[in-house]
Amino acid sequence: MKKNQRILKNTEFSSIISKKHSQANAAFVLYTAKRAEDKARVGISVGKKIGNAVIRNRTKRQVRALIDSVYTFDETFDSIVIVRPAFKKMDYEQRSELLSRLHDRAVQKNGGRAHEKKSV
Repeated sequence: MKKNQRILKNTEFSSIISKKHSQANAAFVLYTAKRAEDKARVGISVGKKIGNAVIRNRTKRQVRALIDSVYTFDETFDSIVIVRPAFKKMDYEQRSELLSRLHDRAVQKNGGRAHEKKSV
């Protein structure tokens, strides 16, 4: 996930979360809002309940890899992914499946996307 595909500013996080368009499952909460730029962007939030700074940073790297495999960045919305503590107890396939389902629900709610992601 490139820097220009990330939401980094606290004000942008707050504005998307304040719109209260969300879906959730055991490992993630996904907030969405109509995209503000040409490409869709994604922000990641990992709370202190997940662990210390080293574990939180590793978790963010893992979530960025998951986002790269699920998102096309042609979506019609920006997203905030909040990681829940159950994330730590899952393996990669479970995490990927849960994020993919949330993403698909968000796509249906927000009017689709331009192109489908190719499977690797």
